[in-house]
Amino acid sequence: MIILGIDPGSRITGYGVIRKEGNRLIPLDHGGIRTDAAADFPGRLGKIFNGITEIIRRHAPDAVAVENIFFSNNAQSALKLGQARGAALVACIVLGIPLAEYSALQVKQAVVGHGKAAKEQVQQMVKILLNLAAPAQADASDALAVAICHANSLTLLKRIRDNG
Repeated sequence: MIILGIDPGSRITGYGVIRKEGNRLIPLDHGGIRTDAAADFPGRLGKIFNGITEIIRRHAPDAVAVENIFFSNNAQSALKLGQARGAALVACIVLGIPLAEYSALQVKQAVVGHGKAAKEQVQQMVKILLNLAAPAQADASDALAVAICHANSLTLLKRIRDNG
């Protein structure tokens, strides 16, 4: 199974693609869709939409996992983040890819073992779990963590179905 993880952002939308083979998680691709902060915001949303569309076409994931937005004290930032997330979600919906959503707490719990883990801890565990030569850039690492969370959730759901 191929899983695309997405960490939405209005400046950088992180993505990570992994393949789940039994208990093995194999990294296929990761990076960030960078938008120009000086560009008009609708154009930036279009770049996110097009970038996610291209990644889906390139890797043909079976599922997409997206990190839920956190609540910010800055309403303008939260609104932009929500719109960036929406652009990524619409790309997945248009292409008919099943979506799952996870909170940052769930992702950190699945990858590090506790929901209050620091960003650096997540990066190091992603590096270890995927046997990467070096830690991925922060946004890509977060997206890979979301994909790992989904892969672990699928394993847990399968065990529950098999034993229940």
